[in-house]
Amino acid sequence: MRFRLTHRTLYRYAGTASESFMEARLTPVSDDRQRLISRELITTPASNLHTYTDYFGNIVETFSIVQRHRELVLECRSEVETTPLEPPPSTLDISVSEARQMWRGHKLELFEFLMPSPAVQMSAAVNQLANEFFPPGATLGPSLLRYIAWMKESFRYAPDTTQLDTPVSAVLKARAGVCQDFAQVMLAVLRSAEIPARYVTGYIETESQRKASEANRAPRLIGASESHAWVEVYLPGGFWWPLDPTNNCVAGERHVKVAVGRDYHDATPTRGVFKGTYTEKLSVAVLMQRLENKLAAAVP
Repeated sequence: MRFRLTHRTLYRYAGTASESFMEARLTPVSDDRQRLISRELITTPASNLHTYTDYFGNIVETFSIVQRHRELVLECRSEVETTPLEPPPSTLDISVSEARQMWRGHKLELFEFLMPSPAVQMSAAVNQLANEFFPPGATLGPSLLRYIAWMKESFRYAPDTTQLDTPVSAVLKARAGVCQDFAQVMLAVLRSAEIPARYVTGYIETESQRKASEANRAPRLIGASESHAWVEVYLPGGFWWPLDPTNNCVAGERHVKVAVGRDYHDATPTRGVFKGTYTEKLSVAVLMQRLENKLAAAVP
């Protein structure tokens, strides 16, 4: 599938900001599942962009506004082509204990994705779920799918019930939240079960973004209109398997991947600081349009 994406972020200040310093992780990845065709980031006021690749492989753009301004707008426009990719069946048909033995040979490479992180903390409740869903003799693939099915059945998608810093323990207790919360709960359980997994942020084609003629052709997907979050599990052999606990599905062609990390903090779309005032309004809007599938030249 091919998509055109427009991601617009507006910071409106209560007064006049004298300076702003920002970083953005808004570039869709190019990998075996998707291809970045074109992409540009425009800032208002205009600025010079500096690009680097962070520790987790995300493309990061930084810029500064050193003139007085009352608002700052970032508009990222991109086109992406996605393709389905299935993991080798042999990586899903082994037991959890066999997989753990294989992962131990890559412990240094996977260390960050096996340990707690600022937003993904372990607890007795998390460990209980890990033991229930991932006992040593269980088959890895079916156990992972059974777990995300349980999350879909047990948790309620409820915007405005959590904040960016709501801990995993509070989400587990309330059994409600949004995609970010569900991804981080899943990460806590998997890491407690010694299964390496990482946080993914990106976009999802929800029902409101699809044409009426396509409404009954695929499963209904839910997610935030601004961005979406899911999980990638590292399977023995090096395949990162994308699983979406919010929608109880394998992340597929209707998911566009942008950034990865230990948790939300490593993959935040935008963040920064400014001087002289405070934010009166922050708004984010994403338009995701499906295009006709046709050949296009890759970004050089």
